[in-house]
Amino acid sequence: MEKAIALISGGIDSPVSIHLMKNRVEIIAAHFHQEPLSDKKEVEKVKELVKLLGVRKIYLVPFVEVLKQLVEKCSHRNYFILSKIMMFKTAEVIAGKENAKYLITGENLAQVSSQTLSNLTTITKHVKMEILRPLLTFDKQEIIEIAKEIGTYEISKGPEICCLLGPKSPATKSDPEQIGEELGKIDVPLLIGESLKKAEIITF
Repeated sequence: MEKAIALISGGIDSPVSIHLMKNRVEIIAAHFHQEPLSDKKEVEKVKELVKLLGVRKIYLVPFVEVLKQLVEKCSHRNYFILSKIMMFKTAEVIAGKENAKYLITGENLAQVSSQTLSNLTTITKHVKMEILRPLLTFDKQEIIEIAKEIGTYEISKGPEICCLLGPKSPATKSDPEQIGEELGKIDVPLLIGESLKKAEIITF
């Protein structure tokens, strides 16, 4: 079975996307956490979700330094777009280590600011690997119903810790070229490398 790297947060969507794909590809999870800005509950929640979903390996990647660089050096309105691209680019490096061919995400069209059609297009253009988005056209209630059926909803519900450094009025439209210029303001390979050096890899 081919391998895929699935991005997982502590929220409702990404565990459902893993559930929908886990019988089609071998999944290795990647979680980008914000300790010490956030407490350890988020990481513990993600570990619980991964075990429940039957995923046998997860990378817990510290991402605060990356996010701080985005806040300090790039347009804050584009924070969510840039942070998602950086997560994908880091996941691509993990995929290289694991010989995985795909990335999986719980992104859902127009649900939140980074997931408008314009922004999803921009994000995709800055990622080399194929991104599988099994929840792309689902509405929130459909996702919640599946989460309840598979037992992840009670673990996932509650506020996500994704917005600690984010802007109040994020960009809902973006230009791929302009976002490329924004990424040029930070040292992408260095930041990814430093994050992965500190990553914790857990197998179950």
